[in-house]
Amino acid sequence: MRHAFNEHIRLLLRHAALGLSLLALLIGLALCARDWAAFMEFSADTAGSAGLGSGSTAVPLLQVLGLLGWPLWLALVGGVLSAIGLRDLVQTRHAVLRNYPLLGHLRFLLEFIRPEIRQYFIEGENEAAPFSRAQRSLVYQRAKGVPDNRPFGTLLDVSRNGHEWINHSMAPTRIDGQDFRVLIGEGRKRPYNASVYNISAMSFGSLSANAILALNAGAKRGGFAHDTGEGSISAHHRVHGGDLIWQIASGYFGCRHPDGRFDPQSFAAQARDPQVKLIEVKLSQGAKPGHGGILPAAKVTAEIAAARGVPQDQACISPPAHSAFSSPLGLLQFIEQLRELSGGKPVGFKFCVGHPWEWFGIVKAMLESGILPDFIVVDGAEGGTGASPLEFSDHVGAPLQEGLLLVHNTLKGAGLRGRIRVGAAGKVVSAFDIARTLAMGADWCNAARGFMFALGCIQAQACHTGHCPTGVTTQDPLRQRALVVPDKAERVYRFHHNTMHALKELVQAAGLRHPNEITAHHIVRRVNENDVRLLSNLVTQLEEGALLDPVRLDRLHNVYRYYWPRARSDRFTL
Repeated sequence: MRHAFNEHIRLLLRHAALGLSLLALLIGLALCARDWAAFMEFSADTAGSAGLGSGSTAVPLLQVLGLLGWPLWLALVGGVLSAIGLRDLVQTRHAVLRNYPLLGHLRFLLEFIRPEIRQYFIEGENEAAPFSRAQRSLVYQRAKGVPDNRPFGTLLDVSRNGHEWINHSMAPTRIDGQDFRVLIGEGRKRPYNASVYNISAMSFGSLSANAILALNAGAKRGGFAHDTGEGSISAHHRVHGGDLIWQIASGYFGCRHPDGRFDPQSFAAQARDPQVKLIEVKLSQGAKPGHGGILPAAKVTAEIAAARGVPQDQACISPPAHSAFSSPLGLLQFIEQLRELSGGKPVGFKFCVGHPWEWFGIVKAMLESGILPDFIVVDGAEGGTGASPLEFSDHVGAPLQEGLLLVHNTLKGAGLRGRIRVGAAGKVVSAFDIARTLAMGADWCNAARGFMFALGCIQAQACHTGHCPTGVTTQDPLRQRALVVPDKAERVYRFHHNTMHALKELVQAAGLRHPNEITAHHIVRRVNENDVRLLSNLVTQLEEGALLDPVRLDRLHNVYRYYWPRARSDRFTL
């Protein structure tokens, strides 16, 4: 009996909000009726004493509302809440609302504001989710040109496992400039001298027109490159004339036939534009490798359709795989074709490392055919995107360190590393991030979200909704208005400039002359409470030509020893 009583009490509590709303409605209506009756009686008496007929008691609406006052508002609020509560009781989609009418909405409200509450009040300074507050603040400070110095010492736990630092020299150098460059496509007709830090691939369509304008204007002023992303070259990329890396993905946007196949003539017409400095074939991206993508027809605006060369009334599809080639040799032949069509510009490819034998097959195809890409960009699985299935973001593809080391070591082991430049992308926002990435084998770094922060991104993680609060990742003209191009272009420039200055100071402190002199011997990582190791002692480092020597190959890591002999240049499968 006590249990039944408790259940009745719980039932009453669950429906208390609805009951109070109904009570408020009834009380409000009763009070309104009382006041209305009193007012009408008073009006009739007043009219009679003034000698007016009973038909002259019409009252203006505003006077009625003023008379009823708070009882009317009580009735209105009670009525609205009661209607919501009754609807909660009969709806069939949300179990919580059926058991907790009205009160259950608090759960959805708290779920809605939870990310903001966590980000602004709960999240730790160095808790990356996906970027920490310290990382975001660093970009904001450098983009705004305000001091980024920290008083009183580091906030990091230097005894924590995984903590890293760069060893300094007792004889630091002095470098005059900070415009660090790497030559891509040496020996080609049109080589490109790229900055060691550039804007990574972000398409118009994923980003707003104003975001593209600001990024390219900042790149133009700072002398660094702007990757178009797979959405091709839009009119907004051309306004300010900043250097472009034209990315060609499986949809062949901007260079396709109506059926989606690659169109050499369309490609040549755009690739020979002087603004295009590099051609990048996208095989996969870190955030969703092997997935492909689709832009629904409703989101294909006239500008997006024009840039991509697709009909405006159709969905824009990027297949998971390319149709222009189906083997490692085919990929290299496609790269050679693009190089010829572009007039001798450097051509390479970007990918997130997956099956190691597929990558080994590409390297074997290089050795057999003599066709080399001018560059390779390694995208880490920690990279970002506008929208990705959770499983792909969390559990598909190699992180940057593992992917970059595999690519660097394979090229070195095949005797090709000195002839191919390697770029890297994946959460690179600080000068130390750049230094560590170069130490693992990269020649330069790209960043996407770092430059988004420079544009004003607040990590609201609403990129896929079209409701970006800062106008960075939306096609809504009203929301885009928040992003003022001249101001944000200046911030993009300052972020790059100040990051290069910080990198210069790191290089000087290490006693070096150029960031590309940083190696794994300069970076130290704590592996436990009482032990630290040089990065060179923690990661695999192949000797030059080791993969071509059966004796040395037999002493290498199992990945090389087992898969290298089995990899095929004529197919991606074993």
